[in-house]
Amino acid sequence: GKLVNGIMYQMKNLSGINGEIRPCIVHRIDKDTSGLLMVAKNDVAHRSLVDQLVNKTVTRKYVALVHGNIPHDYGTVDAPIGRNKNDRQSMDVVDDGKEAVTHFNVLEHFNKYTLIECQLETGRTHQIRVHMKYIGYPLVGDPKYGPKKTLDIGGQAL
Repeated sequence: GKLVNGIMYQMKNLSGINGEIRPCIVHRIDKDTSGLLMVAKNDVAHRSLVDQLVNKTVTRKYVALVHGNIPHDYGTVDAPIGRNKNDRQSMDVVDDGKEAVTHFNVLEHFNKYTLIECQLETGRTHQIRVHMKYIGYPLVGDPKYGPKKTLDIGGQAL
């Protein structure tokens, strides 16, 4: 039931850089997040795609629906992310975390929500979800970082 199994069934001799568990997958997205993944057919392509991510010559943008009405048209969250000290399965903004930078632009305002576009400068685990919660605008439908009373959409609106 995993994407990588379907890819392996359709194609042979995929990139083996990430080993048997995640061959050909260049980067990950959070569970219940929709979007595109970079997949490498061979090791040369895999290394090139990873280099592009590291050198920031490729752009990753996401659209998210957040709780609340963001009063400004754009912003940047520059706050380090690390493991939550009280819940090892969650991430949080922490002083000793790794650098994390998320830029966002408001696309549209709704009654109780704001639709935004996020662009990642770094790629930390749950980065958009953690940063938006940190500034007071958690993602709609986020079971881990969002409010208990949210729209039931089967996962975060990301």
